[in-house]
Amino acid sequence: MNIHQLSVNYIQDQDRILARINTTAGEELRLWFTRRLTLGLMPALRRVVATHVAKMEAIQSPHISPTAAADAQTQQMLSDFKKEESLQKSDFKTPFKAEASTLPLGAEPLLVTEININPLSNGQLQLAFNEKIAGHEKTRGFQMGLEQNLLHGFLHLLEKAVSQSQWAGDAQQSGVEKLPGEAENSVDKPKYLN
Repeated sequence: MNIHQLSVNYIQDQDRILARINTTAGEELRLWFTRRLTLGLMPALRRVVATHVAKMEAIQSPHISPTAAADAQTQQMLSDFKKEESLQKSDFKTPFKAEASTLPLGAEPLLVTEININPLSNGQLQLAFNEKIAGHEKTRGFQMGLEQNLLHGFLHLLEKAVSQSQWAGDAQQSGVEKLPGEAENSVDKPKYLN
C-alpha cells in the first residue's frame, strides 16, 4: 500500500479521533481511536519512534556512535530533530481528498482495539491496526509501513488531534485516575479527605 495522504482529526460528537488514509490506488482506510487507546499509545509510540530513528541514524551516519544513540535522551533529541526536519518538508496545506474509489474496510471506520508496532529492516516502521470486539466473529484489520517523513507526520497529526480533544488535560485536572502512559508529576497534588 502506497500512502498518498493522511488526515487525523478529533470528532467531538463521537469523542474519538478519526484517522483517514488515502492510497495512491484511490483507496481510503478509516480508523477510530478512542481516548483510552490513544493516551496509552502516545508515550509508547514516541519511545518506539525515538529508538527507531536513532537506530536508523546510527546505521546511516557513521559519525554517530552506537553507544550515544542508545542513550534515551540522545534518542529523543535525534527524533525531535528529524521530526522538525520532516515537518518542514511536509505538505499540510493541501486539503484531504475525500472522494475514494474504494473503501477496503467498509464505510464504517475500523474501531482500533489493538496496535502492533514493528521496525522493518528497510527503515520503515510497520503499524498493524486491528479491531477485535467481543461477540463479533469477524476481526478487521490492516497494516501499513511508514517511512520517517510519514511517520513523523502521522505522529504530529495525532498529537494535534489529542491536543484538540483536551483528553490529557481533563485527565490531569480530575485527579481521579492515572491514564496509561501519563508521566508522574514531580510535584504532589493536594489530597483531600472527608
